[in-house]
Order: sequence, then C-alpha cells, then structure tokens
Amino acid sequence: MRYIPNTDAQRAEMLSTVGVSSVEDLFADLPSSVKLKGLLDLPEAMSEIDLLKHLKSLAAQNLDACSTSCFLGAGVYNHFIPVVIDHMISRSEFTTSYTPYQPEISQGTLQAIFEYQTMICELTGMDVANASMYDGATSIAEAVYMACASTKKDLVLVARSVNPQSRAVLETYASLRGITVQEIGHSNGAINLDDLKANLTDKVGAVVVQSPNFFGAVEDLKAIGDMTHDAKALFIVASDLMALSLLEAPGKLGADVVVGDGQSAGNAMSFGGPHFGFFAATQKLVRKIPGRIVGETLDRNGKKCYVLTLQAREQHIRREKASSNICSNQSLCALAGAVYLSLMGKEGLKEVAKQCLLKAAYTRDELVKTGSFQAPFTGPFFREFVVTSKEAPEAINSRLIERGIIGGYDLTADYPELENGWLVAVTEKRTKAEIDGFVAIAGGK
Repeated sequence: MRYIPNTDAQRAEMLSTVGVSSVEDLFADLPSSVKLKGLLDLPEAMSEIDLLKHLKSLAAQNLDACSTSCFLGAGVYNHFIPVVIDHMISRSEFTTSYTPYQPEISQGTLQAIFEYQTMICELTGMDVANASMYDGATSIAEAVYMACASTKKDLVLVARSVNPQSRAVLETYASLRGITVQEIGHSNGAINLDDLKANLTDKVGAVVVQSPNFFGAVEDLKAIGDMTHDAKALFIVASDLMALSLLEAPGKLGADVVVGDGQSAGNAMSFGGPHFGFFAATQKLVRKIPGRIVGETLDRNGKKCYVLTLQAREQHIRREKASSNICSNQSLCALAGAVYLSLMGKEGLKEVAKQCLLKAAYTRDELVKTGSFQAPFTGPFFREFVVTSKEAPEAINSRLIERGIIGGYDLTADYPELENGWLVAVTEKRTKAEIDGFVAIAGGK
C-alpha cells in the first residue's frame, strides 16, 4: 500500500470498530462469482527509472507536430506558442482554474477573466462576453439554446459548411431540448444563400454559420445577417480569434452572438484538447448568456476591484429559468489565450494572421500547379483550403507520413459530394522550404 499510509495496526483497529475481522468481510454480500480470483492481469511493477524509460519509448512512437511539419487543421491548428505563456499561467495569482465560490478573494483570477472578456469583445465586435465555455462545439450549442429561449422558436438552420463535429455536438444537445436542426447546403465553399432564403421562415429561431468556415472560406455575413433578421431570427456566427484580427468583426456585420474555439490563441493542439470556447453577444441578450460574467467596480474604499456580475446558470437561479447548466470553467485555457493576445498585441496578431493567409494561398497555388490537384472553390479563404485529386486523400497522407509530414484532413466521410476532397491548413510556422517539400511529395514526386 505504497500510497495509502495506513499501518496494519490502524487497519485492524478500523475493521474492529465496524465489527468485521477482515477487508473481505466488508464485501461478504457480493456473490463469489463476481469476485476476482487471483491477481489482475497486469505486468510486473517497474522501478521509477525503468518506468520512465518505458514511457519515453512509447511516446517516441508518436509522430507529433513538434518534430515534423504539420498541414492538418480542421479546427485545431499548429500555431507558435511563446514560452512565456506557460510561465505566466503558472503564477500563484492563477493557481486555480475553477471559478471560486468566494470570488472576491481571487482578484487575480477575476481580473484575468475580465481582461479576457474585454479582448473577446474587441475582436468580435460584440457588447459583452462571458467567462469561457468548454470548446467551440459546445459554445455553438449553448448559443442555440439561448437563441431558442429568446425567440421562443425551436427550429434552427445550420450551414453544412460549419465544422461537422460541431454540428454533431449540436444535434446531440438539440435532441434533448426538443430543438430541430435543419442543415443548409453549400455552394462554392460557402452557405447556399438561395437554399437559406427558401428555408428561412418565421418559424426559425436562429441561423448558424461559421466564418471562416470548415473549408476555410469566408462567408458573406452581411447578406446572411440581413436575411436572418428579416425573418425575426437571431444570427449566430462561429469564428476564429486569429482570423478576426484581419476580417471585419461579425458584430459589425449583424451578428447577435459570436462564438468559437480559442485554441488558435496560445493553446497547444494537445491531441484535440483541452481548449476553450468563447461566447460573446449583444447587450440585449446579456441576461440570457450562459456561464459567468466578471465585472469591474469599486470597493468600499473606492479602489478598483472585480466581481462576478451575472451567472445565468442553474446553480445560481431557479432551474427552469436557467439558460444553461454549464459548470466547469475553462479559465486556465482562456487565461493562456488572454496572455497570448496581450503579448502579440494588435499588430503582432495581424502579422501572424497575414502570414497564415499568404502561405495558405501560396500552398494552394503550388498544389494546383503540379497538375495533380484542382481547387473546387474560388472564393476568399483564410489559413485553410480544399483541393481535390484523382488520388484518395488517405493515400496522399500515407505518402506524406512516410516522409515525416502530417498531411491534411480527408473530407470523404463528411462531404462525399467533394470527391477525394482534401482540407489543408497552413499556419505561420510553415516555412517556404517545408511548403515546397510538402507540395512535391503530395504531387507524387
């Protein structure tokens, strides 16, 4: 019992107190047929030295994004993360990532969340942002909940150009609330506006689009927002913090709610998580926003301080009036995002985004020049793009992995209409030499 410091005498004393002679007596009511006979089928214990060697040998079998060139995106991106971020989020002021129940004693945590909310509002063009959500997918689902509760309608239109995994999460959430999710097709890589118009009736509570969308394409948010508001529905936009340093803020184009995954801002890929979701909305919806909102005020001595201002979740208000039951707060991941945004600043963030934009454009052009790939979409895109080929993406990715390169995302299962569709992401970390090597191998050389 290496990690449980009870002596034999202490165990005997506890057993005597409860009136049994052995630990087995505590489980006497269980039939012998369900009890384990003998030892667990596990390897022999190792010394700490041997165990570390063994774990390192297992880890070495992974081909990770730190030791290779990565062109895989589809919602999680290989951006550079300054080393100072880990140092900052490890400071004693932020020792707990959980929202404290006596919040006023945790001024460091509250101020960090307040600054985070402020930067999210600046990037999205919205009035108010909450403390972070779990991830981008659940932030969409929470936005739909809020929209349906606000409009008192239970039909939601969602673009097929929204991340398929986010749509799957939304379907799961919606099925438990009696919300109907209807998908709208895509045209030239963006939402099909004719299809949207034909289905946008007065029964629709919300329209959900993503921009840049799953294909990397930039949607016409102004046109979509106008159509949505004409139907008396709420307009929900999923976006990316990196892209918002270049693109017009969705809030200035008619969005009522802006959500998304914040991984691209200072959070490691981490095999898909943990990350954080952001959620921002108009002032009109402030009392319906899920989660928590931190506010700035003055204490009784006139000094600036921070408090939890609104908490529209079931732990704090009547369950039937709660807009959400979200509990855990991804504020440590959100803190990393806030440190990243502060460190990069407006111009630094814009420079990173510009490099993603230009390098992605160069990569697509070079792939098409090989003659092995075609670009099915002609609209503007950011960081990510789709190409098609006569060769299956699985075969291309296998060839790349043999040369130590992580290839793009195979769209075959999610979008069968894009025959041999391949989604390629290019971040600021990719050099021209890496891109040229990637293109040559992908093209069959």
